[in-house]
Amino acid sequence: MVEIPTNQPTRICLVRHGETEWNAERRIQGQIDIGLNQTGLRQAEAAGRWLSSAGITALYSSDLKRARTTAEAIGAHLGLVPALLPEMRERRYGVFEGLTYAEAQARFPDGYAAFEGRNADYNFENGESLREMYARVTGKLVEVAAAHVGQRVVIVLHGGVLDIVNRFVRGRGLDAQRDFLIPNAGLNWIATVDGRWHIETWGETGHLEAGALDELPS
Repeated sequence: MVEIPTNQPTRICLVRHGETEWNAERRIQGQIDIGLNQTGLRQAEAAGRWLSSAGITALYSSDLKRARTTAEAIGAHLGLVPALLPEMRERRYGVFEGLTYAEAQARFPDGYAAFEGRNADYNFENGESLREMYARVTGKLVEVAAAHVGQRVVIVLHGGVLDIVNRFVRGRGLDAQRDFLIPNAGLNWIATVDGRWHIETWGETGHLEAGALDELPS
């Protein structure tokens, strides 16, 4: 068995799931199990083709259908079956789930103001706060990285999860307004060595048709 030197970076490609009809409608999915639309299926295939020569040794995915289907399409090109990670699910948006952003703002103006203002403790009335989500996502990310030192790994996940990971890697606060894109089926490469993290590239869409959505609020 060849040992991989621990000073070699672990590179993780984070892939947002392909487009869904609810993405196109700006409807809040949360943990409701929505599937991909036809555009999303094409995006998943395109991501798989792009990553087929990237030297990927492991493939993980959120267990929600839109992520899992994206991961299965990618895995078909990599010769890998995705291992499912419930910890990488989208945020639980509680009473907001199933509503468009405009509907959520109209029905729950105070809650929407807390959401839009990135109040880290607001939980959508029995949903999930940013602080709670941060703990589950970053804990699992660190665990995956530790299991694949010096390797290249793909994780298929969700826009809200990517928002958390970007802040974790850059050391930015949960309350800071978003200053980065999170397009459907975009590729986001991060790396870690000796516990230090950095972003290599973010929001890559060169493999996709023009028009990949980033419908998320800032």
